[in-house]
This record gives sequence, structure tokens and C-alpha cells, in this order.
Amino acid sequence: MRDVVILGVGMTPFGRHLDKSHEQLTQMAVRAALADAGVEGSQIDMAVYANVIQGFFAGEMSIPGEYALRPLGISGARSFHVEQACASSTVGLHLAIDYVKAGLAEIALVVGVEKLYSDDRAKRFAVFQQPRDLVEARDFIGKTAHLLQPVPEGKQSESPNVLMEAYAAQARLHMATYGTTQAQIAAVAAKDHTHSQWNPLSQYREAMSVEQILAAPQVAWPLTNPMCAPISDGASAAIVCSAEMAKRFSGLPIRVLAAENRSGTDRAPDDYAKHVTRRVSAIAYEKAGLGPRDMHLAEVHDASSIGEIIQTEALGLVGPGEAGPAAERGETALGGRIPVNTSGGLVSKGHPLAATGIGQIHELVTQLRGGAGGRQVEGAKVAIAENSGGFYGVEDGMSAVTILARS
Repeated sequence: MRDVVILGVGMTPFGRHLDKSHEQLTQMAVRAALADAGVEGSQIDMAVYANVIQGFFAGEMSIPGEYALRPLGISGARSFHVEQACASSTVGLHLAIDYVKAGLAEIALVVGVEKLYSDDRAKRFAVFQQPRDLVEARDFIGKTAHLLQPVPEGKQSESPNVLMEAYAAQARLHMATYGTTQAQIAAVAAKDHTHSQWNPLSQYREAMSVEQILAAPQVAWPLTNPMCAPISDGASAAIVCSAEMAKRFSGLPIRVLAAENRSGTDRAPDDYAKHVTRRVSAIAYEKAGLGPRDMHLAEVHDASSIGEIIQTEALGLVGPGEAGPAAERGETALGGRIPVNTSGGLVSKGHPLAATGIGQIHELVTQLRGGAGGRQVEGAKVAIAENSGGFYGVEDGMSAVTILARS
């Protein structure tokens, strides 16, 4: 098995791109990644295209990757199309890493792209109201109702999006289990919105205080609007090759120490010790020969800010029930012990589904190279990303963990 590196990354700004197609967004990110790596499109011998809703939303269900990539000179290559919900591009990245590691590919491209904005409000809303998603969300709310912290008097309201109700139920379960407070969830969101002001690719770039976040419109108690990821358009891309091959090019390689993903399991809702991310991260740490205390920063999946709390604890970066208090103490902010979501996280950087995973990798590569500007983590040498996909039973449908290190 060969040592593998990420040689180049590229990413569009996340946000509203009504004037651009999936192909155009893909090509923007891929051109940036190729230039960053110093690689020509004709040198790519494996291409992975990650997308979730292009077929449903745009009616483009045939070979979207080939349509987007061949104009860039990427042809005659192994070709894959990956859909794994919000973890699509990370799973695509892991596929490419495994192929390169095994010697089945030399230079691989992975790109994730999504367009969620549309003038058709009903169609846009339908993306997040797919039948099986609704069944799982309602089942989770029902099976955990007796475990949840009650909604305070006067805060009861029903969100039109049952997925947000499920996120809120996760928050109330964590609150009941560990004593987490709404103010602590707001502290996590405030930290991420503050980080995003230094990220030129972030969808939102305005700092917010805990008080502003608590005073914002409620989505589903205890979650307010700034605690939840917006819909987004965007694309992100990465070039993967062996460490030996990287010597031929001008890109600054970042080593892949571990790339692991696993599906969730059936467990008790409040048995966080068996959380899918805890299981996957244990495997990843063992493969890397490192532990949580060796990480210098992390990007974690925060479709809502309670997600960051749960994932930060599952990765072992803080103890059970400690992510909220750690955020209040500044431990997970820039300058703290373990900065989390320096990009702004999904709640501020944006969440274009299939592009989210490599968006996280783009941030970690930028940090490990020392090029993150005002949000740079000083002395960053090792970093971890956690990216979740879907929801099934009582937890994420799957979780993907990637550990990277400065060469």
C-alpha cells in the first residue's frame, strides 16, 4: 500500500449561484484544484463526481460527471458517480484514496457539486421532504419523546420542516442527558459565525453574538435560525495521488493519515458511547497512530449547531457533555485548545450537500499549508474532518472521518 497525499484543492464560494449550472460550478472548482496541484486535466486517470439532487432537481440523470469534466480534458479515465447524502464527496474522496493507495489509479480527481437554490419554492422545499426521510425523522421524534427535555412554556411551535424538528429533538435529548443549555448551543453557533468573517468563500461572513443568536427567529426549540445550516449552491474538488507521484508536480502535498467511513447501527438513542462517529474515529485514530489529543483543529458536520456538539464529543476532542461548556470557555474557538470549524462550519460557510465534505478538506488543507489568513490556526500540523450522511434510526446514516497531516 502506497502513501497517499492530497496534492490540490479548489472550491467555489458557497451561496447563491442562480446564474451558474452544475457544470459551470464543477468546472470552477476543478480548474482551481488542477491549478493548485500543478496537474493537467489530461493527466487524471480516475474521476469521481459526487452529487445528491441533480437528477431530481435539474432533471440531469445520465452522465453529469462526464458532461462537466470532459471539456476540461478529463477523458479516458476510470469514472464513478457517488451519492451518499451530505457525505457524498467525502466518500468519493475515500474511494479515490483507496484506489491510489492500492496502485489502481495514479492521479485521481474528486469533485462534489450541488445547486439547491431555485425560484421554484415548492421544488426546493421538496428536496428536504423526501418520504423515507420524513418517516425516519418522525420515528426518531416518537421513540425519543419520553427522553427529551421539555419545551419551555411559550416556546412550543411546529416547524414546517420535520427534519428540523428531528434536529431539535437531538438537541433536547443531549440537553436531558448532559445538561447542555440553549445558551451553549448558541455559543457554538456564535463561534462559527465569528470564524466565517475571515473566510472569503463562506456564504455568511458576519460575526454574531450569543445574544443575537438566541434572539433570532426560532426554527424548532431550542434551535434558532443562525444555529441551522442554510441551503447553498457550490462545488469543491481535490486531487489525490501517491506521495511519490506528488514529487513530479508543483502542488504542496498534504498527507492522508486515515480515511475511514462506516454506516450507523441500531442503538439506544442516548447511548452516545456507540455513536457511529465514535466507532469510525476509533478506527481512524488507530490507522493514523494518533489520538484525539494529537489533533490541532477539526472540521465537523454541523447541519445544526447541536450536530457540532455531538460530533466534537464523538471524536473524543472533548469529553461527553463537555462540548457546550468548552465552547463557552473558548476552547473550540480560534486561539483555543482545539479550534473547531474554523471555516465557519455548515451553519455559516454553507451546506451544498455533496460539496460539503471536500469543502471541509479544502479548509484543512489550507490550514495545514498555513494559508488561512485571519482564521489561521498557529502551528497546525495535524487535522481531522468528520462528515455525516443521512439519518437512519437514531443517528447519522453514516459517518466519514479523515485525518490529514502537514508533509
